[in-house]
Amino acid sequence: MPTEEPETKSIPKSTRGSGRRLRGAVAHYLGTAIVSGQIAPGEKLTGEIANAEALDVSRSAYREAVQVLTAKGLVESRPKAGTRVLPRSRWNILDPTVLAWAFSAEPDVSFVRDLFELRSVVEPAAARFAAERRDKDDIKAMKDALAGMRRHTLATEAGRAADKAFHDALLRATHNDAMIALSASISAAVSWTTEFKQRSRALPRDPVPDHAKVCDAIAAGDPEAASAAMQTLVELALEDTRSVM
Repeated sequence: MPTEEPETKSIPKSTRGSGRRLRGAVAHYLGTAIVSGQIAPGEKLTGEIANAEALDVSRSAYREAVQVLTAKGLVESRPKAGTRVLPRSRWNILDPTVLAWAFSAEPDVSFVRDLFELRSVVEPAAARFAAERRDKDDIKAMKDALAGMRRHTLATEAGRAADKAFHDALLRATHNDAMIALSASISAAVSWTTEFKQRSRALPRDPVPDHAKVCDAIAAGDPEAASAAMQTLVELALEDTRSVM
């Protein structure tokens, strides 16, 4: 492991493989440790040889995993200085993989707050634009996703996939390429917070009716109602998340 704390352990055999799979397992292990705070910003990862041996992987797999972390802004490698964890402000925190690492364990409270603040800015505005610009295909996509949420419920993987599809469809309905570019990040944030809320108990309420209100307002072409409904949806989701943290 790259630092004194936590204790080093090898990558589980079940995650082993060749090439991309093993690199991904190492990146996940290190990325989770960094994002969770086990390896703090500013700390130096121990040498490549030592880490590769400690994690029981090849040097090339370890090196490739560090390249993944570097691309996501988590670490920086310099000749002779080694590899250090960068400040959180440098991390690509909206990268879906970084979000997955953040929710692999107990996420940082401020990190969750930041995600919901972003959602509270972006999604109500997106709902407003969607109500003004949506076409019949957009409405169909949202209604199909809503039907999937009702059929499967958000307690299932299929239901959460439908939830993701709903938020993707809403952002596409803005017909704003900059907002659409955020769809992977917003959807990942929605999906991981929803799954996190159910780790210790069932969802405290059914969020599907809140989504239906957003969908109905967009379909009706009512920007004010769509924005207000989405704002309420995000606020209630934040309350639910706080209740389990």
